[in-house]
Amino acid sequence: MARPFIVTAVLPPDIQGWAEGLRREHFPPERNHLHAHVTLFHAFAPSLLEELKDFLPEIAREFAPPQGRVTGLMDLGKGTAIALESEELLSLRALIAEHFHGSLTDQDLHEPRPHITIQNKVTKEEARALQASLAPTIEPRAFAFPALDLHRYEGGPWSHVKRMAFRGRERP
Repeated sequence: MARPFIVTAVLPPDIQGWAEGLRREHFPPERNHLHAHVTLFHAFAPSLLEELKDFLPEIAREFAPPQGRVTGLMDLGKGTAIALESEELLSLRALIAEHFHGSLTDQDLHEPRPHITIQNKVTKEEARALQASLAPTIEPRAFAFPALDLHRYEGGPWSHVKRMAFRGRERP
């Protein structure tokens, strides 16, 4: 699919800054084209842009910021991520997936395990070494996702299309 759209959950500034620092330190620099992020959907067809720009703001207007929690590290095989829990975020994702039923890629048909990738495309040994050194420093902490972001894939980097802040009162 040429230049698909990606939907991410925005991190609050303190978590974003912390994850950015880890990503800059541990992600191979030649592959680090993106900021730290939490991907909800990997690839919406370009033909869905207008519908995405209409529907995602409706979700953000209706719902309160979903609560999340840092829970530790996640082994990605040849990488490392900060593991997150958020039933509320997954509930919102399910609403979006239901709306776009029939338009999701195989990858996006599966419910994700929320995480922030801080290292990828390294050897398994490098990933395990980082996990062993970082594990004692990762403390559980609660936070709220302030917004959704829509991006367009540009062959490596992404271009930002639209940010939709959560402003509602309803809990997902």
